[in-house]
Amino acid sequence: MGLVLVVNAGSSSLKFALVDAMTGQRAAEGVVERIGETGSSAHYAGSQERQVEDSIPDHGAAFAVARDLMIEDGQPQPIAVGHRVVHGGDELTQPTVIDEAVVAQIAACVPLAPLHNPGALVGIAAAGSQYPDIPHVAVFDTAFHATMPAAAREYAIDRKVARDFSIRRYGFHGTSHQYVAAQAAEYLGKDPSDLNLVSLHLGNGASACAIRGGRSVDTSMGVTPLEGLVMGTRSGDIDPSIPMMLHSAGWDAQSVDNLLNRDSGLKGLCGENDMRQISERAAAGDESAELAREVMAHRLRKYLGAYSFILGRVDAVIFTAGIGEHNPWVRSAVCRDLQGFGIEFDEAANANAGSGIQRISAPGSLVTILVIPTDEEYAIAQQSYDLVRDD
Repeated sequence: MGLVLVVNAGSSSLKFALVDAMTGQRAAEGVVERIGETGSSAHYAGSQERQVEDSIPDHGAAFAVARDLMIEDGQPQPIAVGHRVVHGGDELTQPTVIDEAVVAQIAACVPLAPLHNPGALVGIAAAGSQYPDIPHVAVFDTAFHATMPAAAREYAIDRKVARDFSIRRYGFHGTSHQYVAAQAAEYLGKDPSDLNLVSLHLGNGASACAIRGGRSVDTSMGVTPLEGLVMGTRSGDIDPSIPMMLHSAGWDAQSVDNLLNRDSGLKGLCGENDMRQISERAAAGDESAELAREVMAHRLRKYLGAYSFILGRVDAVIFTAGIGEHNPWVRSAVCRDLQGFGIEFDEAANANAGSGIQRISAPGSLVTILVIPTDEEYAIAQQSYDLVRDD
């Protein structure tokens, strides 16, 4: 088996999975939480399940716990470690074997992803101490969008300012969009180069992507993950003057950042960012919950329409991630009453969509609507394996 240890390191957490790059099967997976805090713990699931309640002072100790659990479970050593890294900037646009120069480039992108890249750097260092004799690969959320044309990539601001501060649209969720696009092509029996797709990754973070011939040509997130769709706690698109209005009223930069990234989106509209709870409240007649999901759906329809015109022809629309895969109301609100644009929606198929890839468009619809489970860990394992195998 081509087992790859896939790692997603946060500031105080470590998620890991031992993934067969050929099949996507998990030989083991786990999470270490509250690293460096009181009450830190590790949960492991392999051939057996284990719960470790212990002091785990740093990420090095967290990786040691994870490795010991896998060894005790009889798991073989992986052939590579694949690291999810959110931001690769202008330079890192492909899966890349990690060396000192790559670490330096990831560190240079910290101002562009201050909530994510620092955790990745700590994770890379800690994993390297536990697995020094196998290759480590960085897979970047931004990489898939490196193919966006300049017209989609650039903001209409002074070009020198944009260059000096690396201000342009990078996009995120690229690993997910790339994975589900490939899954759609396989399901439809088409070569990816022949398809135009709109991919909707809808979770607590959400983004849309226009994909032509297997390449990203536009996406809703920008220089940071704040731009674009209405998300769990992020505002998405707003008038750029709003932060200046709040600043004039005495708000400091951190307060504005907290508002737009942590207290906006669905949470700002109804006090709740879990769509399952919002749906229950809306069904019970809660007006603020109903407004929250209507605003979200309205923004989604705007992006679907915009990307349809950018692509010129849409062969399929993909719903993926937690909300996209599990919330029939959102899918219906986005796709209903679009017969004039070639979308014939099947409400019964939508309501009864089960596991795996599901077609929820009606027979004869010019545009196919698909629900495709995303699997970013499998995608990272595949890309890491392909890179080290070629070497």
